[in-house]
Amino acid sequence: MKLLFDQNVSRHLVTLLDDIFPDSKHVLELGFHTEVDKTIWEYAIRNGFTIVTQDSDFYRLSLIFGFRPKVIWLRYGNTSTNFIESVLRENYKIITEFINSRENAFLELY
Repeated sequence: MKLLFDQNVSRHLVTLLDDIFPDSKHVLELGFHTEVDKTIWEYAIRNGFTIVTQDSDFYRLSLIFGFRPKVIWLRYGNTSTNFIESVLRENYKIITEFINSRENAFLELY
């Protein structure tokens, strides 16, 4: 299970969550910090990532383009990296089931 963290989510989560989400990346690490969301979307599809974001842009793309990639929308507003880490850890089972589901394209955590 590889997560691709959007620019509005801390890049430190890649390291902090490596034990449960190995091979995850941040858009800065990939040089996508100035790219449009569609480019990130297409990269995630080609490379098997689930996008993690704090804004609605990828939700809108999932409505337009459908099932892949999967998107996790963190609806917590401005909060600490440690809080986001704890949310993702506490919801590990839900996230795993979501990623493995053939029916769900979008997961909202709030």
